[in-house]
Amino acid sequence: MSRQTWKPGNMLYPVPAVMVSCQRPDERPNILTVAWAGTICSDPAMVSISVRPERYSYEIIKETGEFAINLVTKDLTFVTDYCGVKSGRDVDKFREMKLTPVAVEGISAPGIGESPLILACRVTEVKPLGTHDLFLAEVVSVSVNEEFMDKTGKFHLNDTKLMAYSHGEYFCLGEKLGKFGYSVKKK
Repeated sequence: MSRQTWKPGNMLYPVPAVMVSCQRPDERPNILTVAWAGTICSDPAMVSISVRPERYSYEIIKETGEFAINLVTKDLTFVTDYCGVKSGRDVDKFREMKLTPVAVEGISAPGIGESPLILACRVTEVKPLGTHDLFLAEVVSVSVNEEFMDKTGKFHLNDTKLMAYSHGEYFCLGEKLGKFGYSVKKK
């Protein structure tokens, strides 16, 4: 098998593309698209996002110490791309993309009503790393769209047609290949 070695780079794909919403008091809310987001701890529930300091949302998140991570679906892909290439300095992304700001418990920043799942986050630490700063945050509440809940109260996240980002392109998740532990399950 022939291989090439390249200079170091970020090629860990696919990743979740998410819309991060934030807001200063008495200002309009903003949305930042982030492809570098992840789970970092289960108890307490914690996540991370990496943001370039020159981005408009960076100072908002740093000043307020909070943000909402809004999961993205196939239907929100165009909006997600738009929110990643347009600056909140120049445009009201909620208005332009006809998105609904919704209150989420535990933070002042709104979530995006069209998202199937919103994580309300409070920043616990900011780590400067180079081109990006890493925001570590505790998840203080989770808001789910009841459209994806069944009669028993189970939330069906995998029925929302989640979107992922891979090497500059967007993909809809779909085919189930297995579930946690299936490789060792007794038959």
